[in-house]
Amino acid sequence: MAKAHLQSVSGDPSAAVRGAKSGSAPSQALDSHVPLLEVRNLEKSFVGQPDPVLTQLNLCIPEGQFATVVGCSGAGKTTLISLIAGLSKPDHGEILFAGQPLGPPGPERAVVFQNYSLLPWLTVLENVTLAVQAALPQLNRRSAKAHAQYFIDLVKLTAAIDKRPRELSGGMRQRVALARALAMEPRLLLLDEPLSALDALTRATLQDELARIWEEAKTTVIMVTNDLDEAILLADCVYPLTRGPRATVGQPIPVPLARPRTRTRLSLVPEYQRVRRDIVTFLEGLRDQAAGTWGKDQQPTGPRSPHALTPTPRPL
Repeated sequence: MAKAHLQSVSGDPSAAVRGAKSGSAPSQALDSHVPLLEVRNLEKSFVGQPDPVLTQLNLCIPEGQFATVVGCSGAGKTTLISLIAGLSKPDHGEILFAGQPLGPPGPERAVVFQNYSLLPWLTVLENVTLAVQAALPQLNRRSAKAHAQYFIDLVKLTAAIDKRPRELSGGMRQRVALARALAMEPRLLLLDEPLSALDALTRATLQDELARIWEEAKTTVIMVTNDLDEAILLADCVYPLTRGPRATVGQPIPVPLARPRTRTRLSLVPEYQRVRRDIVTFLEGLRDQAAGTWGKDQQPTGPRSPHALTPTPRPL
């Protein structure tokens, strides 16, 4: 982001953000032929465990995609997020970011975890501004505040901008965490079940907000979730993980549904039912495999289970 450009724009933080993005370094330029993230033959083990958590894992995420990762408990979803974030290193294989070997954690990859990780003594504005100053040190204090406020407005927390975390609900705290991540202007946003601890109504509200924000920002997103309806509602493509240990990515399942998506009608759409059925079929296949009905070394990679169920249409 160009500091001079941001300072020259008065009264329109969004214009400053858009103009600053256009001034990105050449190394950040988009290349339609190179995926933003590519994982090749990745394997990860932990001390004391006889089998690797992830093995022979391959993943290719194009720029601008909203991807969701689903799988059974213990499949290594959080491990995968940590590897992509650079918080952990693979034992074998490689991860490429914009065609280059993945480096240590940096502002080009932001992570939102299940817990909010907010500094309790800082206000909403101060929490977000602190991240902006760390990620964009070229901004002066005034510009960093304006930049932070734009993203606070984006998640609709303007009225709570001077409140501290203890004064916020769980849903509001998670919005702050999301605003903080987006304010760093990452090329890749990693979401590790960020809505799992919220009540159903707040979760549905934030799902809609997340979809709206993604439509505006078009940041590449990889989101881990155990909620199939949430995965379909938000994603361009669903990447299912096989059962762990030795988990890998199965056949990606595209979600060819038009946006914006209306949750009250989505479950009645035939394409939604097909996508959900494919995911359920894959996960049912994992259950059958665990029960011994699949071959010893056979991993289901697509909709093959005889128990393929057509879900009863219901509002999300």
